[in-house]
Amino acid sequence: MISDSTVQLGHGSGGQMMKRLIDEVFLDAFEAPELHAGNDAGVAALPGTGRIALSTDTFVVTPHFFPGGDIGRLAVCGTVNDVATSGARVRYLSCGFILEEGFPLDDLRRICQSMAETAREAGVAIITGDTKVVNHGSADGVYINTAGVGEVPEGSSLSGAACQPGDVVLVSGTLGDHGIAVMSQREGLAFSTTIESDAAPLNHLIAAVLDASPHVRCFRDPTRGGLASTLNEFAAASNVEIEVDEEAIPVKPEVQAACEMLGYDPLQVANEGKIVAVVPADEATAALEAMRANRYGTDAAIIGRVRDAGESGPCVRVRTPWGSTRILDMLVGEQLPRIC
Repeated sequence: MISDSTVQLGHGSGGQMMKRLIDEVFLDAFEAPELHAGNDAGVAALPGTGRIALSTDTFVVTPHFFPGGDIGRLAVCGTVNDVATSGARVRYLSCGFILEEGFPLDDLRRICQSMAETAREAGVAIITGDTKVVNHGSADGVYINTAGVGEVPEGSSLSGAACQPGDVVLVSGTLGDHGIAVMSQREGLAFSTTIESDAAPLNHLIAAVLDASPHVRCFRDPTRGGLASTLNEFAAASNVEIEVDEEAIPVKPEVQAACEMLGYDPLQVANEGKIVAVVPADEATAALEAMRANRYGTDAAIIGRVRDAGESGPCVRVRTPWGSTRILDMLVGEQLPRIC
């Protein structure tokens, strides 16, 4: 149960505190079964027009500009990717701005241009929006909310609850890039090479994987809470055990070094341009090749398998280079605040 009387930073971490907040506040209040399914986008039926996928997200990252991206690119990519993980063809976005009095118009123009360029790359249209301005000191310059809608093809039923023993787990590239890029910029940390955010629209990559692997169980973009939270969500929803090979998980050496210096686990650090996929074993090679054929999937890898949970119940294990295993838990509390 939530014991806090006020919202804490950890409630936005993507870990256990955030899960309790979602379960005990939002899901307790909102009854839609599409929301309670626990996926990144809610899939709903529209009479006479098939099904849609709808998702919304709000972006409060600081700083607003960072190596490899900015809050505008992040806002488009985050919502496009959430809708696309349902298997939907993403069509339209809305955007809402909360602007602080005194925010530079040149920065706002730069953010809007970045959003427009990213939307064009993704092949989606921003068709509606809203703007509010608050008093100086009431916000951190600019917050952006985006919502997205897409068409779900007939017969598509991707879900984190669909994983089966024997399935294979893939990730589309190196982990931890975004979180460490934002943190290094915020804290003025200097590394021998620049660490850039991986923020990218992945709807075309996801579509290619679906073409190559028609029985994909689920996709998820491992944002707050990183790979650890994503895999634990899959394991709990499907009542399975997931085991991943630590040596197979792609992490850039500079990101690994930064995590070791800062005391972070790269498997718990946020990403904004990566996809985790669970597919049947006989489709894993085709799915991997489809990922690697996309510009945002060149470092894709098969990292693990789904197993029967057995008496121990659903969990995620990491096999170390020494042959032992350790439990990979969801993030507890806040690790990197204000990263998306």
